[in-house]
Amino acid sequence: MSSKPTRRLDRVIIRFAGDSGDGMQLTGDRFTSETAALGNDLSTLPNFPAEIRAPQGTLPGVSSFQLHFADHEISTPGDAPDVLVAMNPAALKATLQDVPRGAVLIINTDEFSKRNLAKAGYDVNPLDDGSLESWHVHALPLTSMTVEALADFGLTRKEKERAKNMLALGLLSWLYSRPLDGTESFLKAKFAKVPEIREANLTALRAGHAYGETTEDFAVRFEVAAAPMRAGVYRTMTGSQAMALGLVASAHRSGLPLVLGSYPITPASDILHTLSALKRYNITTLQAEDEIGAVGMALGASFGGALGVTTTSGPGLALKAETIGLAVSTELPMVIIDVQRGGPSTGLPTKTEQSDLLQAMFGRNGESPVAVIAPQSPTDCFDSAVEAIRIATTYRTPVIVLSDGYLANGSEPWNVPNVEDLPGLDVEFATETNGTDPKGKDVFHPFLRDNETLARPWAIPGTAGLEHRIGGIEKADVTGHISYDPDNHDKMVRLRQAKIDGIANTIEPLEVDDPTGNARVLVLGWGSTFGPISAAVRLTRAAGTSIAVAHLRHLNPFPSNLEEVLRSYNRVVVPEMNLGQLAMLLRAKFLIDVKSHTAVRGLPFSSADLAQVLHEHVLHNEEGTA
Repeated sequence: MSSKPTRRLDRVIIRFAGDSGDGMQLTGDRFTSETAALGNDLSTLPNFPAEIRAPQGTLPGVSSFQLHFADHEISTPGDAPDVLVAMNPAALKATLQDVPRGAVLIINTDEFSKRNLAKAGYDVNPLDDGSLESWHVHALPLTSMTVEALADFGLTRKEKERAKNMLALGLLSWLYSRPLDGTESFLKAKFAKVPEIREANLTALRAGHAYGETTEDFAVRFEVAAAPMRAGVYRTMTGSQAMALGLVASAHRSGLPLVLGSYPITPASDILHTLSALKRYNITTLQAEDEIGAVGMALGASFGGALGVTTTSGPGLALKAETIGLAVSTELPMVIIDVQRGGPSTGLPTKTEQSDLLQAMFGRNGESPVAVIAPQSPTDCFDSAVEAIRIATTYRTPVIVLSDGYLANGSEPWNVPNVEDLPGLDVEFATETNGTDPKGKDVFHPFLRDNETLARPWAIPGTAGLEHRIGGIEKADVTGHISYDPDNHDKMVRLRQAKIDGIANTIEPLEVDDPTGNARVLVLGWGSTFGPISAAVRLTRAAGTSIAVAHLRHLNPFPSNLEEVLRSYNRVVVPEMNLGQLAMLLRAKFLIDVKSHTAVRGLPFSSADLAQVLHEHVLHNEEGTA
């Protein structure tokens, strides 16, 4: 029990920022885990440097981790931090513009040397020139405090300094009434083979917590009560972890082995890392020599009767295009997970964007339609993976899942489902001949389609009597013989398109959230814009403005009622982290003049800024202006 008074808050946004070697991601992750254990709703936004080894102490080398936790439901990591922990001048310089005046700054003064100030672009020390007077500043020598706490350890000064993130974590844990138990268990396991490092980190953690209790610098601590949630078992989950577990669950439900062919690429590599540790669940992970080899492995696995999956980001999706087209032609199930990032080319490899939608839709030669879906939150990546496997195996088609860096690296509480409650994924392989040749002999027709789904049979190679041609050259309908007949090609192209269109028969109609029933403006989103849009709509409604909102998971095909929904409103606003790709598709398909609101900053939308945009659209609709 603390001897200091405790003040109740309903929500807090904290950002840990420092050099890429300061352990900010670990610090944020541990604070998040302890927060989840207390039952708060939460959302996180890790932010990494793009350079592998940016010069230490420079702006490009700043790494940060933002956490928003609350006693009520939240949907974003927050627009602006209430508390900034800045471990060096570069961290302060890079992030201060995001911190509202009146917020708390906890600054590691030990790093504010003349040399480090110059690296960050400061001519004078901001701690001395009065430029921080608008904030509540706690200037603390965190590095030397850590070294002093570890004085009895036989470590070098540099080794002791590395534990300063644990001292900062201990201090923040005290300040916001977070327990230390989980982090202590984590450190004991992580450094089990190096006892002195383990004890040093534990000591630094406890020293930071004790400092908060004993110092006069902090007169009060805070607490945030647990958020109401439905009963169940919860764990904190990132989007990449959720995607991987969704694939594993799908393999279990289908009874098929899962094969991941992947080439490491930011920010998709965590899916490969997670799945590689789950081999005991009949999961095979193959790290290929390049993106083309990776997708070839996945398609080969599908041909052989497994669930073939490949993971990548935008540049890799471009390289995989020819093999995805081959999967369209051979009509084999395959899942391609594209964790989108800023582009073009290398672009902003550690930042988020939504700019691969048109590439997913059309980025292959010929008429080669594929199903496209997009998760809306980190935990929805699990359900989206299950849905992708369902579509791929049911319709014998490639499915592209459009995640992004915001979802992949972000985390939130996940209500762990019961396996029995997951959708059934029954898969039937062809085992017998299904027709006769002109001479009356029993044969296997590889393109004799299911009447309902238009899917062709899935025959495992080596099944006696089911030998058939495979490859990219056009095949004859039903028989699968190589065909250059113009009419047959036209028919096969249209059949493949009709198969994708038919997926709409098995997806839920688009639901619209319109509490008053009299909104005339609809905001429509897809993918990771769900969180900012939800928060912005909540702010807009709180100001007395009536507005409707809907969110798309299925992007190809669209839900069957989408046109009806769009035509039910005077104005449709589509926020996207690109230059209006979904808006372009909607205008082309439905001839509706949707209003596009775009940003390509490598960051999620600010909910406050987006709320202002939505409010202006409502006003313009009422005034009848464009």
